[in-house]
Amino acid sequence: MQKTTSYSNVRTFDLIITSMLIALVFVATILLNIKLPITANGGLVHLGTAMLFISSILFGPKKGAMAGAIGMALFDLVSGWTLWAPFTFLARGLQGYIVGKIAWSNGRKGNSIVFNLLATIVSIPFMLGGYYICEGVLFSSWIIPVASIPGNIVQNVVGICVAIPVCIVLKKIPIFK
Repeated sequence: MQKTTSYSNVRTFDLIITSMLIALVFVATILLNIKLPITANGGLVHLGTAMLFISSILFGPKKGAMAGAIGMALFDLVSGWTLWAPFTFLARGLQGYIVGKIAWSNGRKGNSIVFNLLATIVSIPFMLGGYYICEGVLFSSWIIPVASIPGNIVQNVVGICVAIPVCIVLKKIPIFK
């Protein structure tokens, strides 16, 4: 019986952490977002991307994927971007998974600044590709989506500039080592 209780406690704690990461991505996305004046579909710059990176680096690919996918899709659902939610779920879930997978590769557990930076950079084309395909489908054009690429790049660069220093600081705290 003790073994089951221990397993249950670990699963409950895991669920709590994952739920908190989803909430943090959602709140970071909704509280500070700036619509870029590039085009009608120029996109947003928000701190949700930074939280996605932080979640993936600190907690690994599964939690990072869930935090990014659910947190940002919820934002889309509650803020008038409803049509984008399924695409956001896929693009941001994949991005979070890639960051976590690289940052946690070979037992690193997000402890290598170089691999954390590499992970975030490698994830960008997947996010760009996901949204490019989404916009291509939604706008029935493969030209129109090109206009939102610069905004998406800015969003990711801002996310990296926030996430990497935050992770460096948090990794010095014993609970995150």
